[in-house]
Amino acid sequence: MTVHFPFQNSYSALPDTFFARVAPTPVAAPRLIKLNRPLAVQLGLDPDLLETPEGAEILAGKTVPAGADPIAMAYAGHQFGQFVPQLGDGRAILLGEVIDRDGVRRDIQLKGSGPTPFSRRGDGRAALGPVLREYIVSEAMFALGIATTRSLAAVVTGEHVLRETALPGAVLTRVASSHIRVGTFQYFAVRRDTDAIRRLADHVIARHYPELLGAERPYHALLAGVVARQSDLIARWLLVGFIHGVMNTDNTSISGETIDYGPCAFMDSYDPAQVFSSIDEMGRYAYANQPRIALWNLTRLAECLLPLFSDDQEKAIEQAQEILGAFPDTFSKAYQVGLRKKVGLFTERDGDDALIQDLLDAMAKNQADFTLTFRRLGDAAGNEAGIADVRAQFMDPSAFDDWAKRWRERIALEPQTAAERQAAMHAVNPAFIPRNHRVEAVIQAAMNNDDYAPFEELVRVLAKPYDDQPEYSAYADPPLPDQRVLRTFCGT
Repeated sequence: MTVHFPFQNSYSALPDTFFARVAPTPVAAPRLIKLNRPLAVQLGLDPDLLETPEGAEILAGKTVPAGADPIAMAYAGHQFGQFVPQLGDGRAILLGEVIDRDGVRRDIQLKGSGPTPFSRRGDGRAALGPVLREYIVSEAMFALGIATTRSLAAVVTGEHVLRETALPGAVLTRVASSHIRVGTFQYFAVRRDTDAIRRLADHVIARHYPELLGAERPYHALLAGVVARQSDLIARWLLVGFIHGVMNTDNTSISGETIDYGPCAFMDSYDPAQVFSSIDEMGRYAYANQPRIALWNLTRLAECLLPLFSDDQEKAIEQAQEILGAFPDTFSKAYQVGLRKKVGLFTERDGDDALIQDLLDAMAKNQADFTLTFRRLGDAAGNEAGIADVRAQFMDPSAFDDWAKRWRERIALEPQTAAERQAAMHAVNPAFIPRNHRVEAVIQAAMNNDDYAPFEELVRVLAKPYDDQPEYSAYADPPLPDQRVLRTFCGT
């Protein structure tokens, strides 16, 4: 049987200025190393057929399936604050769109599928390490309940790519609600193509914000919708200690999904100034800077939409500023509600925010592990003996003691039983995250020994981040000093 993709493509029906038509470049010897079978079923695909040699050829870009309309999307972007008027998909090709089992339109894109007109002298390929990293982290984010692109498959190509050295080549099949970015709007704004901006905005509204189709001011409502989704997304990142690493405007999705997992990482010890990305030398995208940068990126989107707001530019700017002004409060509310849940507070009282901030300050001062501190706090909520495990996260355990006394007094005012509180806290405080040292170990095993058993096991553990999984308890441990990963790399 032939692998069938039920494509219903809409983006490639837009004007040719939105993309370049280009087919994937065939590879030598594609071999499937991982198929996300549940996601394949959700997309209406046959996982058994995708696991055949024919399926591997499609997932590697060696064969283009019937109904595909392969394109590389055009976009611009601010990269570390510097505007680049033309970027585009330099190593990714959108095969097409399918309607999944929930009626949601989803892009199917090959990443690492060869050069495009936007490659800027690059080879358009991807190395195995970044492909595995994106597969692991994007699927972990999905399991954590955070809006994200997903990974359908990873394929090795049988070829090497040249970076600092020769590395095994690979292709990731990425799935997204769409790959439309703030930078997509910027591409047309810098060209003063207001008709294209309107066409793109209409497409986005119909695809991602259909409830706005009858709005009196749909483009104002679109900006407000993107602001709301991004504020919620960034709050969720912070609540699990996630650092994107490269929050350029071309990496900011209009749909509100996390996209483009390059030098991303999860914190071990809590540090608001934490940076992992080797290219973020100034800390622009540090953990605590992410809300501010999100608003900066949204402001760039607002600038693109101004011609659709009003012919009077001053009036348009005033309207945009009013919409953007909602971001700080919307983000803060989502973040503070999330923090209260993390410490077992499900009602709101004066002093809660200060209580939580005092914990965060003590964690930062004492290099407490972000994930384990909150997880063990949940244990302590159900059993007083668990306090010892929380104290153990602090360099000076006594720094936790005064706070713990205040916390006990506060949670005594909550209506839940101890068991209910523990269950509720465990539902928002993961036991397992993609620890950087674990991800690196998996990548090295695959690259050096063609051994994917560690990868499979890590993916399996991260699929249930809120479960205790005692047989895999070592995966919850922070790195030993000699295991710490201090820098992550983009992999471009």
